[in-house]
Amino acid sequence: MDATVDKATSQFELNEDQRAIREMTEAFAAERVAPYALDWDRERYFPSNIIRETGQLGFGGIYIGEDVGGSGLGRLDAVLIFEALASACPGFSSFISIHNMAAWMIDTFGDEQQRQRFLPKLTSMEWLASYCLTEPGSGSDAAALKTKAVKSGGNGGDYVLNGAKQFISGAGESDVYVAMVRTGEEGPKGVSTIVIPKDAPGLSFGATENKMGWHMQPTRQVIFEDCKVPAENLLSGEGAGFKIAMAGLDGGRLNIAACSLGGAQSALDKALAYTAERQAFGQAINQFQALQFKLADMETNLQASRMLLYTAASKLDRKTPDASKWSAMAKRFVTDTCFDIANDALQLHGGYGYLHEYGVEKLVRDLRVHQILEGTNEIMRVIIARHLIGR
Repeated sequence: MDATVDKATSQFELNEDQRAIREMTEAFAAERVAPYALDWDRERYFPSNIIRETGQLGFGGIYIGEDVGGSGLGRLDAVLIFEALASACPGFSSFISIHNMAAWMIDTFGDEQQRQRFLPKLTSMEWLASYCLTEPGSGSDAAALKTKAVKSGGNGGDYVLNGAKQFISGAGESDVYVAMVRTGEEGPKGVSTIVIPKDAPGLSFGATENKMGWHMQPTRQVIFEDCKVPAENLLSGEGAGFKIAMAGLDGGRLNIAACSLGGAQSALDKALAYTAERQAFGQAINQFQALQFKLADMETNLQASRMLLYTAASKLDRKTPDASKWSAMAKRFVTDTCFDIANDALQLHGGYGYLHEYGVEKLVRDLRVHQILEGTNEIMRVIIARHLIGR
């Protein structure tokens, strides 16, 4: 499918296929995710069975080649999918996003043998994937990562990994880990990418982190202690890892922005319903002008976020020279703005917004981390500024 915006129509018109994708995803989210999201959050339950169901819809390889079971869609299509899933549960949607980022790296930078070995099971969701970049001592400074991979036994031998990855979504549950490791000199040129199976000798996982949000997906350290991984699992040769990591982030930033957008839409919908029902001083509280102004601002900011995100996704689909800048702008603006919308929705609920059963406080907790991951919003400003001043 051509995922680019049809120039013969308005830039922001979705084509018939894209509308169908959105409607299909909304129906799945309403039936299989939304009714259970609060329970998953409360119980910190990872619904791997329902996550795997999304493989039947093509969500295990949204922008992966069709020859290995992928859907072959574009980035705007993916944004529509993640937005719709996040309206039911941002944590659920974000995990699907991470899986797709890891699979895309194998599809884009793997050789044909690697693609055929890993991707059919990833696109079907028989296998789940996690992405491992951040370390205890390196977050925004990704090129400073310390996890080492040393070749043993000559050219045909294994890599032996030592180190740890921090804040890894799905750690311990995923079947495959796409990891950035150091095979050479300090800095970006010494970074490589390797695919690690869950049963690799020397691979273990830390304790589950007690997080503010995203309770339905486990976040743990991924630990390598003389972990042996076949050399044939290296993607694109030694030294290509930093390029692979940076290439994946443009799409990842759009995906997480889409998760924020879907969560904020849900928060606004809840606020509209609550303010129409709640009575104060003899009338529904949505009749008070102060609240009407707040709702108007929330809707305006939500639609501005949507237009910016869809534009950025279209640019990434068309591979325009400024696509990276627009991806950073969309990630920064949408995640900041949509968190504020969710927070405003909680305020409009008053004390009830603070209660778990209303679902608004969960959205606030889930959306907060989107301002941090896939590059903090401070780093997004650095990227945007460098594009502007030519550095």
